[in-house]
Amino acid sequence: MAGGGEQQQAHRAGVYKQKNKGHKHGKHRTKGEIERENKGRASVMVLTKKQRKDQKRMDRRHKANQLRRNKKDLVLTQKRSLGTRDGPPHLVAVVALHAGVDTQAVTQLLRAEGAGGKVRTEGGVMGDSDSFGLLLPRFKQRFVFISPSTADLYSLLDVAKVADSLLFVLDSKVGWDSYGDYCLSCLFAQGLSSHVLVCQGMSTIAVKKQAESRRGLLRLAETRFPGARLFPLDSEMDSSLLLRHLGGQKQQRLGFRSRRSHILAQRVSYAPGSTEGHMGGTATGAGTLCVSGYVRGRPLQVNRLVHIVGHGDFQLSQIDTASDPLPLIFSSSCPAKGDREMQDEGQETAVRVLMEADPNLRESLLTEAEVDPMDGEQTWPTDTELLEAEEARKSKRVIKVPKGTSSYQAAWILEDEEEENEEEDDESDDDGGLMEEGMEGEEEDGDSQGAGSGCASEDEEEEEELEEEDVVSSSGRGQAEQRYDEHMDETDEGEGLQRYREARNNEMFPDEVDTPLDVPAKIRFQRYRGLKSFRSSPWDPLENLPPDYSRIFQFQNFDRTRRRILAEEAQAEEGAMVGWYVTLHIVDVPLSVMESFQAGRPLVLVSLLPHEQKMSVMHMVVRHHPSCTEPIKSKEELVFQCGFRRFRASPIFSQHTSADKHKMEPDLVATGCLLGCDPQRVTLKRIVLSGHPFKINRRSAVVRYMFFTREDILWFKPVELRTKCGRRGHIKEALGTHGHMKCVFESQLSSQDSVLMNLYKRVYPRWTYDPYVPLPWIRREGAEKMDDMKME
Repeated sequence: MAGGGEQQQAHRAGVYKQKNKGHKHGKHRTKGEIERENKGRASVMVLTKKQRKDQKRMDRRHKANQLRRNKKDLVLTQKRSLGTRDGPPHLVAVVALHAGVDTQAVTQLLRAEGAGGKVRTEGGVMGDSDSFGLLLPRFKQRFVFISPSTADLYSLLDVAKVADSLLFVLDSKVGWDSYGDYCLSCLFAQGLSSHVLVCQGMSTIAVKKQAESRRGLLRLAETRFPGARLFPLDSEMDSSLLLRHLGGQKQQRLGFRSRRSHILAQRVSYAPGSTEGHMGGTATGAGTLCVSGYVRGRPLQVNRLVHIVGHGDFQLSQIDTASDPLPLIFSSSCPAKGDREMQDEGQETAVRVLMEADPNLRESLLTEAEVDPMDGEQTWPTDTELLEAEEARKSKRVIKVPKGTSSYQAAWILEDEEEENEEEDDESDDDGGLMEEGMEGEEEDGDSQGAGSGCASEDEEEEEELEEEDVVSSSGRGQAEQRYDEHMDETDEGEGLQRYREARNNEMFPDEVDTPLDVPAKIRFQRYRGLKSFRSSPWDPLENLPPDYSRIFQFQNFDRTRRRILAEEAQAEEGAMVGWYVTLHIVDVPLSVMESFQAGRPLVLVSLLPHEQKMSVMHMVVRHHPSCTEPIKSKEELVFQCGFRRFRASPIFSQHTSADKHKMEPDLVATGCLLGCDPQRVTLKRIVLSGHPFKINRRSAVVRYMFFTREDILWFKPVELRTKCGRRGHIKEALGTHGHMKCVFESQLSSQDSVLMNLYKRVYPRWTYDPYVPLPWIRREGAEKMDDMKME
């Protein structure tokens, strides 16, 4: 090649070279052709899909950034307004978590001159002698300190609902005692606001052991307050650092508090006498209550109802502005111009009517729906119905009556007995939960005839023997045991033992009841029905409702109404603004409210949203608390703390599932949240009838002990059967007249299996709402005595 000088020729394809077809792109132009023709130019009116998508993504990003910035600015505004001149004073509740700590020593250090504040006793809560107002000109902040008594649990919870910060005082050695731990459990369940941990007596510990003691307290505090700081409080310098931390800490938001305007009463006066009622009449024995305090949360409207915690709902007549008892003055020698103007204006207009209620716009105190007794009236009965009634009247039942009883009296005796039987059935069915259902048949046997009387006599003999043993052994008791027995309630102890036995019986045999021997099963269980599938079988929620359901209100869509009302409330800017010191005139208030405030208990007012005073059926999702080990039956009276409301009611417990029906069950004392408001939620009670297969032939078996009459077997024949091993079947026919029945199953049974029949009945909560809750029985002094007796 190098020497010859020949040139290499390129390869040429032959005639048999494969030629692939070109892409048929149709009549439209490709993206490449469009880009080449436009040369980078884009139409103003027409954008591609990608460009529109990019623009939407940018818009969403900008919108999210704006919402985030607005929320951040709102939080900063609320934080900066708290405790300043434009907002309400910073309300701090001092709570002792141990019986050995002294809250008065804490308040003395906070109000000392070395802390840098100026004390205003008139700025405190008059119902509490330990409360006071504190001005900090250096930080341009103002505080109100209140020391609720932990012995009164309700007062502590009421103050914690409105307090901006909670100052927990711990012991330097053990932190908190058993009662303090109980108070913390209640506060956490209710909703805990911003809090600070303080320990006393750290300076009294040796210097070498202070670091170790502090680490031990921090480890204990981590169990309840993860990541919390611990402040020592033994000097005025410590109190100054504590006040600075209180003024700048992050505020925890509580939903039930931030959406409603609320007031902690600073001053209260009462004018007794007859006042005009909300229905146009007069309410004797009531008067007008004038409550002064700072508006917190949301603007207060005069036409809205107010709820006094622990006392009920009331109406406002007017709102007055009053001079601020805790004005923020930066310098006592030379106040600012704005402060002098504010003081002069306050002196000139000490009391001025801000707004008055409009009778046409003021919300009514109506809590129950008005019932028309003629709504359920039927037309005149037909001839067939009259004929059936006449035949039923002629076919009278033969009963035993006392000698000399007339036919008229016998008719009344018959009706009374029927009513008593129905009441007994209702009590046995509805009053108890699953624990009570397991003993249901035995209780009814003892009530109806003498079948259970022998058991009752045996119980009495056992009780007499126990009493004799107690008398014999009492002579050898020590003094400590006698003191322990003095505080023992034998009645409560016996009831607790009965509940424990019923709970254990229900764990072994859930929902099982015994078929009575003296009453036909079709009459005893006539209100129950069988379901093919508990999840998918239909149940009309409007079927056979009790008469009380006509008095309650029902929402068409509770969640939608809730969102709409909260959105309207968030946009409302009318009424007394947050931070104003106002006086509310509340009408038709009983004297007991004033007496409660004079006794030293706090008075908390909250403005109600629309429809909050109306009665309906509420559903709550709860979980049991570890401290409560005793079983609680359904329809047993309990005390509920739901937001600002505290009331007594008798609830029914049910499983919370995704189905439209929920099985009733007893539960423990619990904490949780509100699920919704729906009177049409179906809660079913289940009972289980059990039988024993004693003749098994492949898929068929003869079952006994479930029923005792042929009529009962024919009555419950359509209901499906199941076994504990998972077999399913049905009743084929009755054998004889003593309750034996032939049943067919999907597969062969084992001799150890049991045949079960599930029956269901809808249950309703009792109308036992009571807003007046008595004082709690738990007291710190009582708890200390019980601890001492246990130690002895």
